Amino acid sequence: MRRAGRVVRETLELVRGLVKPGATTLDLEMAAEAFIASKGAKPAFKGYHGFPCVLCTSVNSEVVHGIPSANRVLKEGDIVSVDCGAVVEGFFGDAAITVPVGEKIHPDTRRLLKVTEASLHAAIQVVKPGATLGDVGSAVQKVVEAAGFSVVRDFVGHGIGSHMHEDPQVPNFGEAGRGMKLKAGMVIAIEPMVNAGEADVVVLGDGWTAVTADGSMSAHFEHSVAVTATGSRILTE
Repeated sequence: MRRAGRVVRETLELVRGLVKPGATTLDLEMAAEAFIASKGAKPAFKGYHGFPCVLCTSVNSEVVHGIPSANRVLKEGDIVSVDCGAVVEGFFGDAAITVPVGEKIHPDTRRLLKVTEASLHAAIQVVKPGATLGDVGSAVQKVVEAAGFSVVRDFVGHGIGSHMHEDPQVPNFGEAGRGMKLKAGMVIAIEPMVNAGEADVVVLGDGWTAVTADGSMSAHFEHSVAVTATGSRILTE
């Protein structure tokens, strides 16, 4: 899983460098697909429940599961969430980043990205044997809501291992001390999805792309995190 996570991380860093005004989300997709293949890995998303692509690319008010397209041209001031999964010898890695397009990003949007990533790391810091899923979700929720943003509740993180999505579900909200206790050897994908406006989302007619109901910006960061005997290890860092 560490090897799968490394492929995911390297793919995301490659794609980050390609995000610029005038690029299409299909440009990102094609580069990612070629890179994953060059590493001897397999893409985790393509064909998963019929999803057509290697990446999920979600722009601006798109929360998750955006489908790469030659018609989706990135513009100065946009943000794009890039979610990527890879499989190495039957084991999965999964991570996501949200990248600003160009330099002229609205200060509120920059703050959204900063807070969302900070909420992910706050959650990772509480991961250890004996901690609960409520501890993880509460850590995300506190950071997000203190900044005046909203945690998406329709989509959650998940266990990950020899399958892309495994039990348990890992919500980005909750009450500390409640829920399943973490044990050494578990791996969970923690993935805050944070809206600048309200938490509600709507799935578009393509059956995949989820957008904010109020049209506000949304950001998404994710790591696959192993529970170790002494705490945690980020497998996609």
